[in-house]
Amino acid sequence: MTRLSFRQLQDRLRRDWCALGPGALAHFDPLIIPSLSLEQREIALVPGVHHYEERQLFDLIRLRHPQVQATYVTSKLLPELVVDAVLELLPSMPAAHARRRLHLFDADDASPRPLSEKLLERPALLRRIASALRPERTVMTCFNVTPLEKELSERLQIPLLGTDPQLDHWGSKAGSRALFALAGVPHPPGSPLVHHLDGLAEVAAELWEGCGGLAHAVVKLNHGFSGEGNARLPLAPLQLEDLSPRQRRERLARAMDSLPMPVGDWQELLVAQGALVEAWLEPLGGEQRSPSVQGTIHPDGGVEVVSTHEQILGGPSGQTYLGCRFPADPAYRRALHDHGLAVGRLLADAGALDRFSVDFIARRRPPGASPSPAWDLQAIEINLRQGGTTHPFMALRHTTNGQLTASGDYLTPTGEALYYRATDNFADPRLRGLLPIDLIELVAEAELHFDPARLRGSLFHLLGCLSEHGKLGMTCIGRSPEEAEQVYGATAERLLDRAVALHLG
Repeated sequence: MTRLSFRQLQDRLRRDWCALGPGALAHFDPLIIPSLSLEQREIALVPGVHHYEERQLFDLIRLRHPQVQATYVTSKLLPELVVDAVLELLPSMPAAHARRRLHLFDADDASPRPLSEKLLERPALLRRIASALRPERTVMTCFNVTPLEKELSERLQIPLLGTDPQLDHWGSKAGSRALFALAGVPHPPGSPLVHHLDGLAEVAAELWEGCGGLAHAVVKLNHGFSGEGNARLPLAPLQLEDLSPRQRRERLARAMDSLPMPVGDWQELLVAQGALVEAWLEPLGGEQRSPSVQGTIHPDGGVEVVSTHEQILGGPSGQTYLGCRFPADPAYRRALHDHGLAVGRLLADAGALDRFSVDFIARRRPPGASPSPAWDLQAIEINLRQGGTTHPFMALRHTTNGQLTASGDYLTPTGEALYYRATDNFADPRLRGLLPIDLIELVAEAELHFDPARLRGSLFHLLGCLSEHGKLGMTCIGRSPEEAEQVYGATAERLLDRAVALHLG
């Protein structure tokens, strides 16, 4: 039998999708490979990172269609309790019926390497996975797509719903800036890509000179992940205005050499992938936020805005993703939607597929300031993959079966708007030692779980991180932004109280 290339498989998917028309997704079986195929030195900074493969369990929403079967592959065997907890949330579908149509496989390998790499090393496992699939109607989905996932698609002869890694440039820091310029999306002043410290000092000096005395800049590795490849560079303390151009560059080079980049050995990554310098967006006198817009590029070329969020950032540089609130503020939600569509259409023209997102900085102007509108939006980067905001929204859809409106609100089938606050990083030493069964019992006793009748409560993920790392993820839902915050606060407080009581008991 003739084996198809990655491109031929994607072309077949596009053809089949267009032939099926609206609702095509319901006709495909998902093969879910939740591999985090990212820079391993960055991924190593995330505690319990291989458990993040659990985040895509909410993709099992597809099992609400009774003719669909799903295959989910992980590094280590998923506890049945964790799987059942997700399936029991499916609206209008008995969990037992869905479970009969779900195939679970694992590589029995907890090493921090990408799952896709582990699978490629195990041809016997790949044969077992292939035997469980219906090739003519199966599509593979991943967290992100690299040459590893591309090879896996070709080995299994299953089309991959994701962007060819040959287009990764458009998801890099330099590629994002180029695409923003093409799409007419506002973005901060910045530099071209360079690959050595002297080059960074040179472009930082040029940026400072062109921006009339910039107080701060940010250095960005071209393929940084979740803010871990970014470092803030204070310029004002360097007193650059008192120096000659040559002295200015020498002083900047010394500052670059001691730059507090979260990623260790970042200078090696600088040589390998490059970095750029961008103007740090200072507050305009009012509040500053980090909203984002998420979209999907369908195989027929259609571009859809899926959601908007307010990202919650922290960490040493203040740029590490910690969680989010849904949806983004209505004051600029429409602008996010329009910018997302503009970027998505260019990505679609380039051949991208499936998930993408665009991160922004939103700065409120002081009352009476001009120009209008009241908020200044500046695009920061594009992600050609799933992200931290993907699975909370999937969790909401998974349990409520609602849809996004043209205004960016999420409405249940009965027309009620829902909101949430979500995190992957609810961590406390007092949670260590708790098993998934402990958490489920604790949540039931405290009545913390999402209640479909009251349309409020919490959904949990990353249960595998709990015992070893004292960490889990949760999506806290309410019928208003205030109620979602109340649910989050109450859930956090009661979890810790009950955990302490359990340990003492």
